[in-house]
Amino acid sequence: MRFLILTIWLYLTTIVYADNHNINQSGFLSKKLEVTELSKIDNPKEKIILIYNHGQNTFDGSGKSCTDYGQIRNQGSLVGERINGKEIMVYNLCTHKIKGDMPLKWWISKDKPYVGKTKIDKRVDANLQLVKQLNSLGVPKNQIFVTGHSCGGLTTLLFFSRYPDQAAGGIAYMQACFGKLSKQYKVKKLGADKALENFKKKRPGPYKVREKFNNEIKNLKVPLLAFTHPRDNYEGLLSDWLGDIPGMKRIVISDDLKINGVKCKKKGKYKTEPIKRGHDMDQGTCFQYYNSEIKNYIKSRI
Repeated sequence: MRFLILTIWLYLTTIVYADNHNINQSGFLSKKLEVTELSKIDNPKEKIILIYNHGQNTFDGSGKSCTDYGQIRNQGSLVGERINGKEIMVYNLCTHKIKGDMPLKWWISKDKPYVGKTKIDKRVDANLQLVKQLNSLGVPKNQIFVTGHSCGGLTTLLFFSRYPDQAAGGIAYMQACFGKLSKQYKVKKLGADKALENFKKKRPGPYKVREKFNNEIKNLKVPLLAFTHPRDNYEGLLSDWLGDIPGMKRIVISDDLKINGVKCKKKGKYKTEPIKRGHDMDQGTCFQYYNSEIKNYIKSRI
C-alpha cells in the first residue's frame, strides 16, 4: 500500500528543478527577483499589474515552497516595461500552503465524488481577493492581469471562467494539474479520446474534476493568451481544445526544446541548466522571445 501511495504521489508531483532555490514570499518582484510586500502602490493608475501563479507539487496538498527563481525569471524580465506609458509590475502570489478538502487517499480511490473545495478552487479565490485588494489601492481592473504556470495556468483559466469582469485578461503557461496525462496514458500513440477513456477508468474521481474544470473553461468570454508545448508530458498533447474557445489565442511554443533556433536554458539562482522537459519551456530564458507577443496582448486589453 505504501508503494502504491508513493507511486501515485510521484505521478501527481511535478519534478523539482535542480537549482531549487525558492521565493517563498508574496509580493512585487524587482528585476533582480527581490520581493517587496504589498502595502501601497505609487501612482496606481499608471501601473499594470501581472499576478503570477506558481505551479504546485501535489494537486490538493500543502506545498513547502512557492516559486523557484528559474520559474519566475521570465516574469521578472517584464518588470519596468511600459505599455501606453504605464509601468508593468509583477506580483508573485504564494498559495503553496493552501490545502484542498480531500486527502491523498481520495486521489487514489475509485469513483467517489469530491466533497468541498479543491486547492485549485481556493487558489482562484485567493486571486480574487488579491485583485480586490489591488482595486482598493487604486489600480483599475482593466490594468490587472492574472497569469500562471502549470497548476497556476489552470488557476488562471478558471479565474476568468468564474470572474470574467474582475480583471483585464490572463496568460496561461502550460496549463495542467492532473499528472503526466500525455505520457502516462500514451496520448501520442493512442490518441486523446482513447487516452482519456483509460484515464477515466483508472482514476474516475480526478477525471471528473478535470472534466468539470475544462467544461467551465470552454465557456470563457474573456480573450486570453495560452502557451502550450507538444512535448509537455502533462497536458501538452491534450491542449488542442483551447484553440477552439472563441477569443482564446493559443500559441504552440515550438516542436522541440528550442525557440527561434535557440536552445532553451533555465537560469536558477546559482545555476544555468538546459531545459529537459517540454513542461518547462516557458521557464527557459529563450522564452523571452515571446515577450513582444505578451506585451501586445496586454496592450490589446488595457
